[in-house]
Amino acid sequence: MFIGRGQELHTLQELYEQSGFGMVVIQGRRRIGKSTLIAEFVKDKRTVFYTATKVGAGRNLELFSSQVIATLDPDNPEVIFRSTEAVFDYIGKKTGNEKIVLVIDELPYWADEDVALLSVLQKYIDTDWKEKNILLILCGSSLSFMEKKVLSEKSPLFGRRNAQIRLDAFHYRDAAEFVPNYTLEEKAICYGITGGVAKYLSMLDDRLTLDDNIKRLFFRRDGYLYDETHNLLTQEFADTTLVNNVIEQIAAGESSVNVIADKIGESPSTVLYSLDKLISVGLVEKRHCITEEKNRKKTGYVLRDGMFKFWYAFVPKAASVIEMGKGDLYYEKAVKPNLHSFMGSIFEEMCRYYTLEQGIEGRFDNFLTKTGAWWGTELLKNEDGTSIRQSADIDIVGISDLDKTAVIGECKFKNEKIGKDVYDTLLRREKLLAGQYRVVKHLLFSLSGYTDWFTEASPKDLLRFTLKDLYQS
Repeated sequence: MFIGRGQELHTLQELYEQSGFGMVVIQGRRRIGKSTLIAEFVKDKRTVFYTATKVGAGRNLELFSSQVIATLDPDNPEVIFRSTEAVFDYIGKKTGNEKIVLVIDELPYWADEDVALLSVLQKYIDTDWKEKNILLILCGSSLSFMEKKVLSEKSPLFGRRNAQIRLDAFHYRDAAEFVPNYTLEEKAICYGITGGVAKYLSMLDDRLTLDDNIKRLFFRRDGYLYDETHNLLTQEFADTTLVNNVIEQIAAGESSVNVIADKIGESPSTVLYSLDKLISVGLVEKRHCITEEKNRKKTGYVLRDGMFKFWYAFVPKAASVIEMGKGDLYYEKAVKPNLHSFMGSIFEEMCRYYTLEQGIEGRFDNFLTKTGAWWGTELLKNEDGTSIRQSADIDIVGISDLDKTAVIGECKFKNEKIGKDVYDTLLRREKLLAGQYRVVKHLLFSLSGYTDWFTEASPKDLLRFTLKDLYQS
């Protein structure tokens, strides 16, 4: 069953229906579902679909040529092409009134070995293929390559694309479609431990319990996700030890370049270079305090990928136990009791997405333009009149730059109801935004509901949400 990606399919279909030549660039990190999207799009179309591999320029040309012949001239399998130009000439000659879709998946593997490939493609796009009924799809997992060599102004292909698709992970609502038989809480956890990555979601089997799925994927020696972080880092980085050390520190809660550098014994510039690379492949993001985005002191690095968050939180500590074949026991003792705690930051992201979605549609009597988190300090007074300064944060801040209004909220993914104390804290911290934005709504998001106080008090300008609200489209 193909899930989601409706907008991307619509974009591809629109280009397919246009006469003449068209080109689409699709990029996205590994396992995100790029090839699956393309396969769904071309399933009823005449298509040359070639996936490049790390076998050298000559072998890629040979394999690509075989795909071309199999699609365009299957009665002549003995045809051999000695050059890229020769096979591109052939494609042009064989293109008639019927549209041909030409897919080169994992383009960087071929282009890295054949430095002339992109220039040759440019020549044919500008000449022989210009009036041909061809839709060219170039796809790659190396985000840095696709940005620098395909999309940048220095690329031979610059300005020739008709559309560009950057495929991201599924958001939590689409991710839920992979496990329709689970409860909403279980669906949320599935989203959290996979990060919404298509490949990982497809491996979940909702005929099994959630616990059994997590055990077999993460906590067994033959589990697909047991070595997945190492596999991904090996594919993307020459020095996996360095990036692994950086990720470990971020997973442990460190967000400052200088602190991370000090902890792993590297220079800040070396760490910053690794962070930039991790950002480029979609594993890390640089987060800003939403009301002070230019304040460098309120900038930090966090893991963007949910699977990496889960893996680094639990799997390294269990490596010896898993190797002994006792990972199931470790999960029951050390992981399952902490799942709700792990889901805290994931749930906050889900709630920010929902808040922005609802705010764009005017649910909060303003038009939200962005959502994020706020953090800083607050000054509290003790009963004896003394003061104490402590760190403070607001889980959700939705901002309307049109009229300088905001909504603020708190999220709790716990097996206990939200009480008056959480609401009081939110009201107190509202004052920390005073002078910047006028707060028009207060929002609370709870896994387990609310105490009776809220029904009795009915606070003004407060909206309460549950997981059910988040999953209603």
